[in-house]
Amino acid sequence: MAELTSQLTSGARADKPAPSASPETVVLQRVQGAIGKPIVIKTARGMSHFGEHSIGWFAIGVLGALRDKPRRKEWLTASAGAVAAHAASIAVKRVVRRKRPNDPNVAVHVGTPSKLSFPSSHATSTTAAAVLFSTMTGRKLVPVLVPPMLVSRLVLGVHYPTDVIAGAGLGALVGGLVRRKLRRSGS
Repeated sequence: MAELTSQLTSGARADKPAPSASPETVVLQRVQGAIGKPIVIKTARGMSHFGEHSIGWFAIGVLGALRDKPRRKEWLTASAGAVAAHAASIAVKRVVRRKRPNDPNVAVHVGTPSKLSFPSSHATSTTAAAVLFSTMTGRKLVPVLVPPMLVSRLVLGVHYPTDVIAGAGLGALVGGLVRRKLRRSGS
């Protein structure tokens, strides 16, 4: 915890990757160096809090259910799908047990509920929510919602690139399965 606090307050980051850094750590360093400005970090933190435990996506689904009474059940199913995707990511994390980035040249800008990294639960629930809410709204939300969340996890220094890619894949899978159920129910 002291190390995390030190990283959060120092914002330590090298402009040049260490020669011994893994390719994924190099990507993290480059992302942070290129776009890790205070406003971007602040926005990424807000996104992190919104997506924590998929609570923001769940809330949007509940609001949809309250506003769209004829499709209340479908909105609640979509909302539950985002939560199910999050739960699936937690199950995979516990099997894989990959540790979060831990390099002195990668700044960690937000706390996390666990030390496990693969897959990114934020990427998973965001992708599932984007797939499901696209079905509910008739809008293409995946390209609008998913890339910013994936990049935010790198900016914050809490995931490797493969963590967010795998999370997006898992979210797309879960979202697609739940979407199939929604389409069968007439949405």
